Amino acid sequence: MPPYHHGDLRRAVLAAAVDAITEHGPAGVSLRDLARRVGVSHAGPVHHFKDKAGLLTALAAEGFALLADALNATREQTNSFVELGVAYVRFAVRHRAHFEVMFRPDLHHTDDPALTEARERAGAALAGGVEALGEQRTGDRRTAGVAAWSIVHGFATLWNTGNLAPGDDPEELAHRVAAMLFGDDQPVLRASPELQQT
Repeated sequence: MPPYHHGDLRRAVLAAAVDAITEHGPAGVSLRDLARRVGVSHAGPVHHFKDKAGLLTALAAEGFALLADALNATREQTNSFVELGVAYVRFAVRHRAHFEVMFRPDLHHTDDPALTEARERAGAALAGGVEALGEQRTGDRRTAGVAAWSIVHGFATLWNTGNLAPGDDPEELAHRVAAMLFGDDQPVLRASPELQQT
């Protein structure tokens, strides 16, 4: 990443945090290192985030917002739970640094308003996808939601930690898994090029 010169320092520090987490995981992140990466004094990141937990809270909130947008776009386009599951996996693979932080409440301030709002939006988007399965298939919607989330989140975690065959395409494999478990008799449209960039 080139040194920071002007503009949005907060955004630059978050981008540097994504790079650092990709390289070393969340444990390897420090505000001092991020300041060095963007070419500012340690006071810069501290001013925006106060501490490491504040930084990771902002990153988690950003991740949940991106996930909610991706899930809502997929639901509007396909109304298919299978495609929603693939969108979840796509997000996890393409935004690994965010994904590594989002579901680690020990790393951030769980009561942060921006984080709470973004997390609730993402949860609502996933719950809305469960409704696409239909009443007869889901029965208890809360249990169905937990089951659906467990499947796609577990798949994404297994992929990101290198526990699935690297020769497979994660989206195609996720599609086959979701279709096997939930059926693929719903209307399914392949994602548009715009959605593929989410």
